[in-house]
Amino acid sequence: MKRRSLLAILAVFLFGCSTVDIGDFRAEKPVLDLRAYFDGTVDAWGIVRNRDGTISQRFTVVIQSNWQGDTGTLDETFTYSDGHTQKRVWTLVKNGDRYVGRAADVVGDALGEAAGNAFRFRYVLDYPRGDSTVHLNVDDWMYLMDDRTLLNRSTISKFGFEIAQVTISFRKRD
Repeated sequence: MKRRSLLAILAVFLFGCSTVDIGDFRAEKPVLDLRAYFDGTVDAWGIVRNRDGTISQRFTVVIQSNWQGDTGTLDETFTYSDGHTQKRVWTLVKNGDRYVGRAADVVGDALGEAAGNAFRFRYVLDYPRGDSTVHLNVDDWMYLMDDRTLLNRSTISKFGFEIAQVTISFRKRD
């Protein structure tokens, strides 16, 4: 009997934990409109935290962005604390509350969805490692705090195991 009770409790614990759904944010304000937020220059500051909790990288980003109708370009320039820089240019296409994104170091399409103050963006990053690359799964969650501040938390995983988290604070210039 004790064994059955223990299994039942374990099952409730394991299966009772639900994942966050973008729809959970539909009523949240202010509403995030990516076209309005990423139109002009946005500055950002971030860290990469490894699975053991250590901070492996610090960086800043300057994003030059603009939209033509439902197609946007986000030209990102990353500067890391060790001095190296990196570029990523996103092309985003809006279709209702959904977005499709492409960038040179992204495998296939990045898929995004907005609701209320939140945006979820999932993609596979072709990440350089030595003389080759590895494919990393990225799950970005962005939250609009006010008309100029956007917070981002990304989970990076490989084979279903989390290997890092990225935290970024965005600030839209006036």
